Amino acid sequence: MKAERRQPDDLILGLVSISDRAASGTYADQGLPGLKAWLERALVSPWQVHERLIPDERQTIERTLIELVDEIGCDLVLTTGGTGPTRRDLTPEATLAVATREMPGFGEQMRRISLEFVATAILSRQVGVLRETSGHAALILNLPGQPKAIAETLEGVRAADGSIRAHGIFAAVPYCIDLIGGPHIETREEIVKAFRPKSAVRKAAP
Repeated sequence: MKAERRQPDDLILGLVSISDRAASGTYADQGLPGLKAWLERALVSPWQVHERLIPDERQTIERTLIELVDEIGCDLVLTTGGTGPTRRDLTPEATLAVATREMPGFGEQMRRISLEFVATAILSRQVGVLRETSGHAALILNLPGQPKAIAETLEGVRAADGSIRAHGIFAAVPYCIDLIGGPHIETREEIVKAFRPKSAVRKAAP
């Protein structure tokens, strides 16, 4: 069922936690609460969320991503989990299978950020893609599985003096959503500053 925007800049978000054990109830899911907690801190613009908790099954992941973009009309879909090298980590393959275009810079920057903290970041296979249908497009991003790593990836890395050492990937998300025809997203700059070229910055109302 198509989601309805409550106002023109209402961001329609899909959040997907991918975990065999969490989906089966073996332990409590941390991915969805971690994503929502970060978004509540970072977003100024209005948003609505559609959540899914699913196992590491490629067909299930593909169906879920298609449902969120094509049927619900999400502008942005964030997944968490299933991006490592084990045989059950199939999130990148499923994401690429439903994509119309890849956005490789997102995956590159995610690994760049994570390498500031752990050497095993090179094992991550996270991807960013676009899925485009007639009259609609969405950005889909694979994120890490742990809340701390999710926040680090989205926010980036700061030096001791507060200067930015590595930009978080969410800094580029609002302008990407602009370019594919989605709503205008504003963020809290103390969490992550949305970057736009001067020509795309919206003037404040008088």
